[in-house]
This record gives sequence, structure tokens and C-alpha cells, in this order.
Amino acid sequence: MTATPPQFLEAGRATVEPGAVVGHPYDGWQAPARLGWACIVRTGTVIYADTVFGDHTATGVRALIREHTSVGRRGLIGSAAMIEGHAHLGDDVVLQSGVFLPTGTLVGDRVFVGPCAVLTNDRYPLRRRQHYRPEGPILEDDASIGANVTVLPGVRIGEGAMVAAGAVVTRDVPAWTLAVGCPARVQDLPAELREQNAVRRR
Repeated sequence: MTATPPQFLEAGRATVEPGAVVGHPYDGWQAPARLGWACIVRTGTVIYADTVFGDHTATGVRALIREHTSVGRRGLIGSAAMIEGHAHLGDDVVLQSGVFLPTGTLVGDRVFVGPCAVLTNDRYPLRRRQHYRPEGPILEDDASIGANVTVLPGVRIGEGAMVAAGAVVTRDVPAWTLAVGCPARVQDLPAELREQNAVRRR
């Protein structure tokens, strides 16, 4: 039977609402979940052991954050969002409701991911295969992902790039470009969007 870890370590006045779980145990867990200063964990959210939240990071309701995930400062993980573990998110990241991040995802600073976007990490999802090497996508600093976007395994979304709602991204998106369609086609990022995205960095 797995021992139950403490709820959180060195939490600075974090708010954990009733019905939320911080430090959910799993086989082989090593350290309790750690919440930074003024974090908020809302009702129904489950945060596994071996996770770290930076200061002022908050969740919506019923989010799931699996083990070995780190989230930077001032993050927002929306309601019913799911992070499958072994993932890293930088500072000022916004995941809106229903977002799915698979194992191995890397997210830079100031990244926005719209509602119900799905990132994947398995190129050949065969039901009966016993072994696979997950290859999570990489979202570089200041990238913006629209609602209902699908990003395939190992794809890199470059710095400042934007992906339009509903796009299916099958290959890398260069920095400061716009990806549109299914499969996504890359085009120049309109000047007004480039300017607005650059302002967000300051």
C-alpha cells in the first residue's frame, strides 16, 4: 500500500478549496507537491505528488496535474485541463478550459493555449503495442494556440508563433508566423498580431 504524502511543502498561504487534492500519491512517489506563495487550487482539482507550482499560480475546477510537472509563476490552468505529467511550463502560461498536455510537453514563458486544444505525444497510437517513446510538443516563448487546435507529437511551435483555431499542426511552425488550416499551412504573421504579441512580452 502506498503511503500518503503531506498535502504540500512550504506553501505560502496557498488556498486549497474543499474537494481539491494536493499531493495525490502514486507508486514510487518521492516528494510532496509544492505550492508557491498565494497559489489557488480550486474544487475538484487533483495535483499529484512530485509537482511544483510557482508563486501566484491558480487552477480552475476539476483540473488534473500529474507527477513530475513544474508550473512557473503566475500560471493559470483552466477548468478540466489535464497535464499528463513529466511536463514543464514556464512563467505566465495560460491553459484555458479543457486543454490536454501529454507526457513530455515543454512550454515556454507567456504561452497561451486556447480552450479544448489537444497536444499529442505518440506518432503511432497502436492499441496493442507494448512500448513507445513519448515525444511531447514544444511551445516556445510567446506562442499562442487557438481553440480546438491539435498539435502532433514532437512538433515545435516557434517563439511568437500563432496557431489559428481548429488547425491541425503536423510539422514545426517557425517563429513569428501564423499556422492555419488542416493540415496547417504556415504564412506570415500579420503585422498587427506581431505587434500585439510583442507587447505582451514587455
